[in-house]
Amino acid sequence: MADEVVLLDFCPSMFGMRVRVALAEKGIKYEYKEEDLRNKSDLLLKMNPVHKKIPVLIHNGKPVCDSLIIVQYIDEVWNDKCPLLPSDPHERAHARFWADFVDQKVYGVGRKLLATKGEELEAAKKDFLEIFKTLERELGDKPYFGGEMFGFVDIALITFYSFYVFETFGKFSIEAECPEIILWNKRCMLKESVAKTLPNQKQTYEFSLERFGLE
Repeated sequence: MADEVVLLDFCPSMFGMRVRVALAEKGIKYEYKEEDLRNKSDLLLKMNPVHKKIPVLIHNGKPVCDSLIIVQYIDEVWNDKCPLLPSDPHERAHARFWADFVDQKVYGVGRKLLATKGEELEAAKKDFLEIFKTLERELGDKPYFGGEMFGFVDIALITFYSFYVFETFGKFSIEAECPEIILWNKRCMLKESVAKTLPNQKQTYEFSLERFGLE
C-alpha cells in the first residue's frame, strides 16, 4: 500500500516551508491542506491537540508535529535518497544543535526586531546581527552548513531568507555585515526544492506588515 501523506499548513509559515522543502528534496508526493489559523479545522485540532499549531504531517493517519521534528521524521522514513542529516551520531547532534539555535535565536530575536521601536529596536538589531555573525562563523568556507550537501540546518535557516523584511524595519544590511550568509542564501535559492517552495520577497514583506501591524 502506498504511503498516504497529508500536510496541514499555512502558506506564509516559515515553519511550514521547512517541511515543504524537505518533502520536495525527497520527492515525496503529498496532499496539501491550507489552514485558516483564525478558524482552525477539526482535523488540525484532532491531530495537534496540545499546541493546535501548524505544520502537522499526517503519515498513514498518524500525526507528526513541530517543523524540525517533522523534517527529521521525513529524513528517517524516506532514507533512500537525499539525506538531510549526517549518518555520524556526533555530526547529527551538531546539526540538531544549530537548527535549535536558529529556532531559539533567529526566530526569537527576529520577532522582537519586527515588533519594537526606539532603543529596543536598536538592541534587537545588534543582537540579530550578532546571531548571524555567529552563524557565518559556523558556516565558514563550506557551501552549506553540513558541508557539501544541502541539509538539515540549511532547511532550518533558509525559510528566514527574506532578509529584506528585517533590513527594511531595522534599517541595516545583512550583506554588509555578513556577506557569506548572503552567498549561502543565494546558493540555497538555486535549488529547485527551495526556489519553488519559498514565496517571493514582496509576499513575505506584505505578510509581515499584516502579522506585526507594521507600517
